[in-house]
Amino acid sequence: MRLTILILMTTLLTNLNAQDKVPTNKHFWYSLETSASPEAIWKIWTDVPNWKDWDTGLKDASIKDSFNLGVKGTIISLENRKSKFKVVEYIEGQSYTYKTKLPLGSLYVKRYLTTKNGRTTFTHEVWFKGLTSGFFAKSFGGKFREMLPDVLNNIKTIAESI
Repeated sequence: MRLTILILMTTLLTNLNAQDKVPTNKHFWYSLETSASPEAIWKIWTDVPNWKDWDTGLKDASIKDSFNLGVKGTIISLENRKSKFKVVEYIEGQSYTYKTKLPLGSLYVKRYLTTKNGRTTFTHEVWFKGLTSGFFAKSFGGKFREMLPDVLNNIKTIAESI
């Protein structure tokens, strides 16, 4: 019994820290450091109608209420694919995760930041879950993963100009 609990705890702790893994098209992330304040990054991240200004894969985005836990919104890709999302995890000024439902699966996007020595590091992490996660990772994961450096550089440029 103790061994089972130990194995489960080790697995859980390993899964919580994505940076210990090797990125794949099913689960990937990208981080960037900036001189911009964490507040500047947070303001950009939570200004949903303006996500299209820095996310090179979006045509439009909107939310139904103020940005917080449980808020629902819509994103429209450049290919005019409309998807609904919901903020499922939220720590004011530090991180949030939103979930987009897919047929028999989900897409998660987590954004989080840290500060050290007056520098802000911000990260976008993306993963697919569910029965169709492999299919969607193969169909879209590579493209999304390839876009992340440009997306984060766009955020950095905007944040450093505020």
